Amino acid sequence: MDTTVPDTTEVELAIGGMTCASCAARIERKLNRMEGVTATVNYATEKAKVSYAGDVSVPELIATVEATGYTAREPEPVRTGSESGPESAEAVDALRPLRERLVTAVVLAVPVIAMAMVPALQFAYWQWLSLTLAAPVVTYAAWPFHKAAFTNARHGAATMDTLISVGTSAAFLWSLWALFLGTAGTPGMTHPFELTIARSDGAGNIYLEAAAGVTAFLLAGRYFEARSRRKAGAALKALMELGAQHVTVLRDGREARIPVGELGVGDRFLVRPGEKIATDGTVVEGTSAVDASMLTGESVPAEVGVGDVVTGATVNAGGRLVVEATRVGADTQLARMAKLVEDAQNGKAAAQRLADRISGVFVPVVIALALATLGFWIGNGSGLTAAFTAAVAVLIIACPCALGLATPTALMVGTGRGAQLGILIKGPEVLESTRKADTIVLDKTGTVTTGRMTLLAVHTAQGTGERDVLRLAGALEHASEHPIARAVAAGAAERTGTLPVPEDFANVPGLGVQGVVEGHAVLVGREKLLAEWAMELPADLARARAEAEAAGRTAIAVAWDGEARAVLEVADAVKETSAEAIGRLRALGLTPILLTGDNRAVAEAVAAQVGIAPEHVIAEVMPEDKVAVVKRLQGEGRAVAMAGDGVNDAAALAQADLGLAMGTGTDAAIEAGDLTLVRGDLRAAADAIRLARKTLGTIKSNLFWAFAYNIAALPLAAAGLLNPMIAGAAMAFSSVFVVGNSLRLRGFKAAG
Repeated sequence: MDTTVPDTTEVELAIGGMTCASCAARIERKLNRMEGVTATVNYATEKAKVSYAGDVSVPELIATVEATGYTAREPEPVRTGSESGPESAEAVDALRPLRERLVTAVVLAVPVIAMAMVPALQFAYWQWLSLTLAAPVVTYAAWPFHKAAFTNARHGAATMDTLISVGTSAAFLWSLWALFLGTAGTPGMTHPFELTIARSDGAGNIYLEAAAGVTAFLLAGRYFEARSRRKAGAALKALMELGAQHVTVLRDGREARIPVGELGVGDRFLVRPGEKIATDGTVVEGTSAVDASMLTGESVPAEVGVGDVVTGATVNAGGRLVVEATRVGADTQLARMAKLVEDAQNGKAAAQRLADRISGVFVPVVIALALATLGFWIGNGSGLTAAFTAAVAVLIIACPCALGLATPTALMVGTGRGAQLGILIKGPEVLESTRKADTIVLDKTGTVTTGRMTLLAVHTAQGTGERDVLRLAGALEHASEHPIARAVAAGAAERTGTLPVPEDFANVPGLGVQGVVEGHAVLVGREKLLAEWAMELPADLARARAEAEAAGRTAIAVAWDGEARAVLEVADAVKETSAEAIGRLRALGLTPILLTGDNRAVAEAVAAQVGIAPEHVIAEVMPEDKVAVVKRLQGEGRAVAMAGDGVNDAAALAQADLGLAMGTGTDAAIEAGDLTLVRGDLRAAADAIRLARKTLGTIKSNLFWAFAYNIAALPLAAAGLLNPMIAGAAMAFSSVFVVGNSLRLRGFKAAG
């Protein structure tokens, strides 16, 4: 017996035509029924991740999706650097058909609703004008709902689209019957304010405002949802655009400027100070400091020299480098990080819409009740007209006018209030995650700390003034391009004012700087630099240096005129608000965990300042490890929120159940996050979670009342006792209640 396991192949398909989470579930079921196929379909990113073995082919997978009523294709590969040009016209205009339908629906539905609800506007032939305006709304504008309902019916399924299509069609068709064959078309017909419960034969009742209004409301929700979902791939685009666009290569002893896409393994290229390193490689000439904080989270720039490995998209902060390319294109660390982001987005469970969950039960029940009502009244001998009136009334009252407002209005008010407070919420699927979150992973650099090197302390030898130290050291460091030197110079200028200009200056690679300032021979750098000039730190300064390094700070020695004079402490300073923010997050039931690419001493020192226990510190991790940490916590049954600001955080933000991106960070992090904190203040994270939870609560209460009035009125409709005014009043009241309930979110206030 052959026991060999067939090789599995993975493919990713772009899915088109999905309108709700149940569409994704249906495609997933169909694909998983194929022999040797394992598939997951993500409604949010509109992609299917499929593993298959045996004789299955990609065209067969696509055919299965198409047979289910949707479209499928292999997505185009992500392009990097200079290859990533502007979006195609097709991509830019993808939402245009939906936008055109929405505009049509809103423009035509508003007067229809106004005439139906305000008797003063009901002139002699108002009902015929309503029909003229409502017809394009129910046919052209509502076509996506009708198409989805037909697709669902072919596969024996019912979703919110089914209820919308059936309800709006029933309202429109019954209005046509009443206008052309009943008495509703009589000149001067009005809908008076009669809130009495009485049987009606339906001949004078029209429901055009319900059909047009529901279509307009739900198209608005569908449009904004689609626009939000289209941003799912923006994190990848932002990541890939971080790399250098062009590179200066050295060929036959000459410099040539070429697009990064033409760079090959083994090519040598030049990186000047301030330029991005074009691709992963090895330094073959020169020394410099490389700022890799956006990729690694390491706050202190790394000193590199001949033989050291450098990473593409990091910044050369110091001297001139010649680098030999070792990895290009999809093999680089940046491209691998983009793949991590994409995998994390596709792996995140698609948000199951509350309305679709309820409609899975509600829609079949309503349709069954309408058919039962029709059968009962026909069997009871009440006549075909009365029976159809009651059955259609069941469908009309069930049509979710308020449901169309429930999520969009709460989300609109909640996100609007959030924007005023510096909190950007990406979409309704984010809100459920905020309710579940019980752990928050905090990136250190740029999130808990400022993300930039700062002069924190000055220790002077006996008889030396702090002002003299800062003037002389600051003047010399001001002439250097090194990030630590810039921190010293900025701190010195802030505390002493204008700095003198050095009379002589020299950079000592890997050790520091030396020169002459105001007639003094000054050295600023590592202790080893002083040792080369036969100088030692006195005991008190040596102790200060050891304590600084034990706390994870960078210690810089200062000497002049043959004597060691001071030790400066430079580090990435903790934000003033971080400790308070972490206290607020704990109050919301979240366990804070500090995660960083920095070394453990630095991480634990920062954790101690903000009140995070050492056992909740995870240090010295690379981007891939950050994703693994989030996955491990999720595997322990935790719902993980993640706050970060760098490219190195993008994949972990996408993997987390809730990603909070600091608005002061990179585009890649912001696009990968679910919530963006514009101010870069971690206290806003606590406010964001509170606001999102409150918005979710409002949506749930809106949904409850949107369905409650339907359910309460259904028995009246089935009994044939529902006249148009009660139907209109019920719909109006539920809509007004939903809007009013949502507007309460405007009163949300940030804590203290």
